[in-house]
Amino acid sequence: QVHLVESGGGLVQAGGTLTVSCAASGVTFTDYSLAWFRQAPGKEREVVAGMSKSGLSTYYPDSVKGRFTVSRDTAKSMMYLRMFSLKPEDTAVYYCALTTSSVLAEDQIDYWGKGTLVTVST
Repeated sequence: QVHLVESGGGLVQAGGTLTVSCAASGVTFTDYSLAWFRQAPGKEREVVAGMSKSGLSTYYPDSVKGRFTVSRDTAKSMMYLRMFSLKPEDTAVYYCALTTSSVLAEDQIDYWGKGTLVTVST
């Protein structure tokens, strides 16, 4: 059975840094592309980072490019999202996800974590 468990969310001041982590079990990590999504109150879930199966390619939307960094530790089946220069608009529940698709869309996700809340205060 596949499990994705996020950790590391919390309250951080604007301009601060936070890293959220995701522990995967029950999967062969390198068979999947990785993704981080977020959902802010009243908004649709959106992708904020992705990494290819090989780990050689990453994707970030313009809203977080240069501020967020995705990484993984395949030996530990862990993935990370390091967030810098956080803004109040980054407040959301952050979800890790795995997909066998090259398309980072919600309907292409095979497995989801349950999410971790990140709150950025002014």
